[in-house]
Amino acid sequence: MNALRRIVIVGGGSAGWMCAAALAARLQPGEGGYELTLVESDEIGIVGVGEATIPPIRGFNARIGLDEDEFLRETGGTFKLGIEFVNWGAVGERYMHAFGDIGRPLDDLPFHQHWLRAGVPRPLAEYSLANQAARAGRFLRPRPDMAGSPLADIAYAFHFDAARYAALLRRKAEAAGVRRVEGRIARVERDDAGIRRLHLHGGAVVEGDFFIDCTGLHALLIGQTLGVPFEDWSNWLPCDRAWAVPTASHGPLLPYTRATAREAGWQWRIPLQHRTGNGHVFASAFTSEATARETLLQHLDAEALAEPRLIQFRTGRRQRAWVGNCVAIGLSSGFLEPLESTSLHLIQSAVLRLIDCFPADGLAAPDIAEFNRQTEAEWVSVRDFIVLHYKLTRRDDTPFWRHCRAMAVPDSLQARIDLFASHGRLFRHGQELFSEPSWLQVLLGQGGQPRGHHPLAATRPLAQAQAFVDDVHRVVQRCVAVMPPHAEFISAHCAAPAA
Repeated sequence: MNALRRIVIVGGGSAGWMCAAALAARLQPGEGGYELTLVESDEIGIVGVGEATIPPIRGFNARIGLDEDEFLRETGGTFKLGIEFVNWGAVGERYMHAFGDIGRPLDDLPFHQHWLRAGVPRPLAEYSLANQAARAGRFLRPRPDMAGSPLADIAYAFHFDAARYAALLRRKAEAAGVRRVEGRIARVERDDAGIRRLHLHGGAVVEGDFFIDCTGLHALLIGQTLGVPFEDWSNWLPCDRAWAVPTASHGPLLPYTRATAREAGWQWRIPLQHRTGNGHVFASAFTSEATARETLLQHLDAEALAEPRLIQFRTGRRQRAWVGNCVAIGLSSGFLEPLESTSLHLIQSAVLRLIDCFPADGLAAPDIAEFNRQTEAEWVSVRDFIVLHYKLTRRDDTPFWRHCRAMAVPDSLQARIDLFASHGRLFRHGQELFSEPSWLQVLLGQGGQPRGHHPLAATRPLAQAQAFVDDVHRVVQRCVAVMPPHAEFISAHCAAPAA
């Protein structure tokens, strides 16, 4: 196969248009000799539950030239400093997985080792700027002019309307030269070399050299056409359904997502400027769809704006995301529930990985192998992080939580749990998504406690360790005090037009 210039993205939604916008920004269709075509049908809906994100999306948006304030106005977006988890470790408990650093390192050791050495004088959350700002309902963009201050590097992400985001990306991609073809696919034609062309209802034909499968859970190309097996992870992540419903905005505009554990799953709450996104992820083996729907409706804090929508899924991934001249991106490559807001990130990272491994005049086996290796490593590490939330619980009040508490977990996750339990040690593996502060907050928040601290933390006198952590605490509280209220910041910079 020569000159892979005709690139066809199959499917729209967030995955398709994120892919189109990023490739258009890099390949400059027309000028660079590439043709970018996206095929989608207005008749086919999108899953669209991914309204909460994590900090790397800021880099993606900047890469494709999105102005942040314009993006937030267009999508009704708000800022996000973390995720609050309610009733996960035990009923009545809550903690937050906040973004960014916790404290600062000293003597080549992370802050939490000195915090353990000092006798845990306060909850770890009080040394996290993002956590304390979120609890206070405050927000401020980073102040790089304040070098040495926690305010110089504030980690944040967004909540936004995923459908509006896809529409914004579509406008940007089409302006950059992406051609959109409307139509439903009747048949996919392939040969020994790979996928050749798409036959649409009505007779139109779309030919290409390289195909990107963004057909969501249908996995039309990678699964139905190429037959790549699906690796099922439901033995570790038993939730397989979700009800989703929007409600009217209610109460203060909080700069964080909330995930509240229920009897057989959990419920999300995502605050946008114009509404609140809600949903209940649940395991059908432990509760009925009707009961789960009623659980969601009973725990809404405002009027529902539509009828709840049921989404069915199976957790896991395709054994290979790139086969021949086809690569799967988004839900076609796999599904992980939205507990840690990773859905849009996995699209983003796959697109950027594709750019890194982009085919030249032909397909090179080493490039494809490396893409698949990195994809598998990322999915496995994110899977383990999500499984941790279910495994490390002290709940035994329902059959679902007793199952999660007793289940065997992947060896890769058990090794991390055991390592932390000894002396609080945490190590990031390669370029994996979640860093040490993320693992630390979930491990402690779910009730995990190390038996001791790093031995070298004791090389300083106890009084010095206590003075160090007290100083960090004072600095964090002073920083939070100068941050404006979240709603006030949005009003001043990126308020969406009135409906």
